Amino acid sequence: MQVESSTPCRIDLAGGTLDIHPLYLFMEGGITVNMAIDLLSWVRLETRSDREVHLSSEDTGAELTAPSVEELPLDQELSLVARVVRFYAPETGLNITTRNTAPQGSGLGSSSALLIALSGALRESGHLELNNQRLIDNAANLEAQVIRIPTGKQDYYAAMYGGVNAIWFRVDADSIEPLIVHESGLSELEQRIVLSFTGESRFSGTNNWNMMRAYIDRRAQTVGSLNAIKETALRMREALAAGDHGRFGELIDEEWQNRKRLAKGVTTSRIDRLMAAARSAGALATKICGAGGGGCMISVVEPRDRAAVEKALTEAGAEVLAFHIARRGLTIMRDSER
Repeated sequence: MQVESSTPCRIDLAGGTLDIHPLYLFMEGGITVNMAIDLLSWVRLETRSDREVHLSSEDTGAELTAPSVEELPLDQELSLVARVVRFYAPETGLNITTRNTAPQGSGLGSSSALLIALSGALRESGHLELNNQRLIDNAANLEAQVIRIPTGKQDYYAAMYGGVNAIWFRVDADSIEPLIVHESGLSELEQRIVLSFTGESRFSGTNNWNMMRAYIDRRAQTVGSLNAIKETALRMREALAAGDHGRFGELIDEEWQNRKRLAKGVTTSRIDRLMAAARSAGALATKICGAGGGGCMISVVEPRDRAAVEKALTEAGAEVLAFHIARRGLTIMRDSER
């Protein structure tokens, strides 16, 4: 049996960090607004006639082989993939090949997207009766076991469902709220966002942990910044639902100013230089994706200024990445459909 699966990455627009458990409980609920994009994570899974497991990553070149699922090591380069396979415990051997199309350390949630793609493929091949929410919850817990640092949950929802959404995190349950459902609105938003890679990779876990400790210690700047981030996310939800593009740009800048105050290292001299280049070419606002310190960033533009902003970013040393909003999330293709 062969199964192929793919999932989109995401651009976080507002409310990132508020999706971290148990931070959103401390804050009486969290909200994150993001949009799925067609920089995909991809998995090909083939069942074997023996018990061997062969894992390989096309983008990193890493490989891992074990005599059985139970003997997959969890302390090597493909530890996240190995842990997921061991958790779902398929009854046959497997060949699994993975690929991320986003740059490594992009801040676009590609590892989480890959985790959902892999989980979906394992659910399909094993005929497991698990709903999407269970896959998301399992993914968040498994990734936390690997990185050993609190991790957020917004990435999994974008990967699972696609679209532009507000994701609510509450005591009783998470919920996802589509904000733009018409094709015209999605196309308009695409034209107003330039995505670029700064050239510096970013690992978000350290920022998340430092921020979490500061909040628990009730440090005034951290508490104030997180409260401001939540208020911005609530306003971002309203602006996107109303199609208010002018307000959207203002709120992207507001989100970035809040995030810079949240933790040391969110911005760097390189990021500041790239943002200045975008602004000089007409960008209305720019923010880093994810926790900051590197990775990708988005610049909000008027469509007429798009080409000039892209040119300025490229000349300043960024890599402009073409994208579209992903209209759907997890996609499964079985060998019978090929």
